[in-house]
Parts: sequence; C-alpha cells; structure tokens
Amino acid sequence: MEIVSAVAYSEVHRAYLRDHPVERAHEANTNLYGEENLERADGGIPGGWWRIRLTRADILGVVLPWHISEGGERELVPRTGLTVARAAERVRSGGAGWTAANPVCSAKLRLLRGAPFTALYLATAPVDHPDYAGLVVRRGLIHVDGLHRMLAWELAGRLHELTSLEGYLAGDPAVLGAPAEPVRRGRAARTVRTDQTVRTGDESA
Repeated sequence: MEIVSAVAYSEVHRAYLRDHPVERAHEANTNLYGEENLERADGGIPGGWWRIRLTRADILGVVLPWHISEGGERELVPRTGLTVARAAERVRSGGAGWTAANPVCSAKLRLLRGAPFTALYLATAPVDHPDYAGLVVRRGLIHVDGLHRMLAWELAGRLHELTSLEGYLAGDPAVLGAPAEPVRRGRAARTVRTDQTVRTGDESA
C-alpha cells in the first residue's frame, strides 16, 4: 500500500458522492449506507484521511464485515469477518447453488463485474456498527465501502489488470507500519506491508 497524501474529509465525501450518488436509480443502490459508513469512520477513527494506492494483493487482504448476502439464504461473510480473497472463494466454491440462494447479492456482483475501477474506502480499524462488532481482526485494512466492487472485480479476474487502484484510508497509517506523512514529489513512494490483514476469525490460531 502506498500513502500518497493527507486529505480532508470533505474531499473524500465529494469523491464518494461523485462515483456513488445516493439517488442513483437501481434496486441494489445502497450508496446511502456507504455514505453513513464514511461518516462513522470520520467521526470514530482517529488519524485523519489519506489518499492511498492499492495493489491486488492489498485488496485481497482487505477484511470484510458480516454480510448476509442482501437478505439471501447463505451468509457470505460471517460475523468474525473474511478477507476479500476468502469471500471470493466462498462465491466460487458455492457455484450455482450460492447464486440461486442469494439472488440480490448475485445480481449486484454481476452488475459490477464490468464496472469502471473506482476508489475504495478503507479504515485502519472497524467502524462503530453492529456488522463490525464481531471482527476478530481489529487493525489492518478494514472495509468501509466497496465490498461488492472488490468481490466482483476479483471474480471477473479484473484485479490482475491493476498496477494500482486509488483509495482513501481513515486512521493513522502508522498502526499499519507506514509513516503518517504524505509522499512528496520526487521521493520514493512510502509503502506498507498489509499481510496482517490476511488472518481472519475462521482460521485456526
């Protein structure tokens, strides 16, 4: 993960609404909930906001919160959390049965498979919401918004196209091992390993 620069929350909020308007007309529009999650991160996770660049490996290591597949019959992410990599494998291994049991979630994943790459929104700690309360991983790259996009792009094999993807991070990058200062032009990019986010609650100790 590369730290690019510090940013104000107002910029983060504008970027989110530009790409994810809350009034967008489709039945799977949950952008209002994403906006609320940004506000939780801004108000509850100290350290400010940072513009970042993410590799495929970073994205696969992002920890996702509890997700019941948009009201489907098969839980996608347990309360203890899963990485994007593990959640994608659940969808793959579930095959047609998982798709049939979770029609709304499956439709959203299909819709987003070919969607343009847009910024992801992450935090260094879980936001204050019941869906995050049971996460075993309490520090790392934690989802704020972008669950279906990350999964759809990985399932479509599109993350292999990326050299880097823009994102925004709430919290102090120092807790991830990155200096909490922006990269200056002409200097080498500051990067941080995010391997610690790969462990999840359903793995053995």
